[in-house]
Amino acid sequence: MIDRAKIEEHIRGILLAIGENPNREGLVDTPARVAKMYEEIFEGIGYTNNEIAEMFNKTFEEDLEIPEDNKEMVIMKDIEIFSYCEHHLALMYNMKATIAYIPNKKIIGLSKIARIADMVSRRLQLQERIGSDIAEIMQKVTGSEDVAVIIEGQHACMTARGIKNTKAVTKTTTLRGKFESDDSINSKLFMMLK
Repeated sequence: MIDRAKIEEHIRGILLAIGENPNREGLVDTPARVAKMYEEIFEGIGYTNNEIAEMFNKTFEEDLEIPEDNKEMVIMKDIEIFSYCEHHLALMYNMKATIAYIPNKKIIGLSKIARIADMVSRRLQLQERIGSDIAEIMQKVTGSEDVAVIIEGQHACMTARGIKNTKAVTKTTTLRGKFESDDSINSKLFMMLK
């Protein structure tokens, strides 16, 4: 999956390209440290959405009496995630995800919701794609078409470079099923998030 030796070679090259001495004491181990870090923070690149759904597909179906016209929802908010922007390899940070779904005959373990968000964010990403990937995986695992993902976060490609706007927060919404088509459910979700 991740080629640590190649990462080390290229990080050493980057250090040379920016005018640093990769042999000085503070940098001599940097290529290896960066390679190890990349292996961890980009773990999700090695898995498709289907594979992530398989990893976290533990659901509970016993003793659930869910009516066909169910409008009750499960919401988990303030899931802390981080990712890296695919355009500048810059950190997307202070990110919080809210994930909601309307159960359809089964429910997912709560820790699995946070694990899905974490694994999806461990890729070179766009914030919009993080939301759509989480929604797709949640639909596969829960069997529910009704999924909402709201993410807000800051992007170092805006705060540390370019315009250097340190207060800007990006908010994205991904709405599927009833969250998109039923105004009362959509309103209920956003009322609960206030």
